[in-house]
Amino acid sequence: MKKLSIIFIFSLFIFSCQTDEISKVKLNDFSKLFTVSKDNVQEIVKTSEFTNLMEYLQYDITVYTITYNTIYQGKNVIASGLVAFPETEKGMPMLNFNHGTTSLHADAPTVDLLQYSFFSNAASAGYILVIPDYLGFGSSEDILHPYYRSDITGQTVVDMLIATKELAKIEGYNYNGDVFLSGYSEGGFATMAAHHNIEKNNYSNLNIVASAPAAGGYDITGMLNYFLSLETYHVPYYIAYVAIGYKTSYNWDISLNTIFNEPYASNIPEYYNGKFSGSQINEVLNDTISILFKEKFINETFSNNEFSIFVDALEENSLDAWNPRNKMIMYHGSSDITVPYQNSVDTYNSFLSRLSDKSIVEFITLDGKDHSSGSLPYILDIFDKFNSLK
Repeated sequence: MKKLSIIFIFSLFIFSCQTDEISKVKLNDFSKLFTVSKDNVQEIVKTSEFTNLMEYLQYDITVYTITYNTIYQGKNVIASGLVAFPETEKGMPMLNFNHGTTSLHADAPTVDLLQYSFFSNAASAGYILVIPDYLGFGSSEDILHPYYRSDITGQTVVDMLIATKELAKIEGYNYNGDVFLSGYSEGGFATMAAHHNIEKNNYSNLNIVASAPAAGGYDITGMLNYFLSLETYHVPYYIAYVAIGYKTSYNWDISLNTIFNEPYASNIPEYYNGKFSGSQINEVLNDTISILFKEKFINETFSNNEFSIFVDALEENSLDAWNPRNKMIMYHGSSDITVPYQNSVDTYNSFLSRLSDKSIVEFITLDGKDHSSGSLPYILDIFDKFNSLK
């Protein structure tokens, strides 16, 4: 009998160890930062541009940073992000927010806590808020950010959702299985990539209620065509970011001077190291397309096999040719020339041509808004839309 008791206790010990391991498949580590009362959240929001959201703020919030496991170039890497929980025993959905383009390591959500602590107040509206740093920032800043790689970006976001689900269980929060996805600019692209990834892989307990990708360049081939059609483009660092991000993440043995003229081809690697802002990189590039790009690249992009590896990668990472099964609400400012409005229109029309149920995808034009001014009305509107779907 004594021997059986020892075996039983030992079995319980082994089972508890296995359970603990299972609960942290994606989650690597976490740190509780602070708790903010509902009253303080309301006071902060009341003095901001987001006063319209006051009616949704109901709970105290607790903010965490986490690190988690994801994959890059076939190997496990540790990524990071910011999580905020509403202090309630009620079951709550996750709200993923994906940030826009940055080249500065200092802009990562887990580093720029002053800005992103404000965004964490959204958890008071009854969401488990999930904000990834992305690969190349935070705990993975030794990696060059794989800019506009839909496969990598989508997986990085989804792995953080899974890690947050594990954290909720460990810390005693009640996640109800539902997910809302949102993001602006590159964050819009990341949102659509995550939506695609979740539907493709059918993860347990990640049920998309709705996604709201905004102002992203989903048809990347179309984005290149847009750039090449212009005489000048005011944000050349976006173009160079895609090129060096692809070259690095795909391990291409090709020189940037295949695409870019000198001195820009040589300068690009020196400035995408996390220490320079987009505006600083713009200053060392050139906004005149014919000066920035090789003439051969401009004229023969889609006809010369020399460029096929790049063109094929753009097509492979584009997100305009699949069939969403869960609700998607696309947003874009009609006056956006940074990430062109037409790119979203074309992506939306591509979805409609494939879907039998056209109501799955909705398109909202932010009238008269450009890339900068479109973000505020977008955020205000998604809270109304998401709240009606909770």
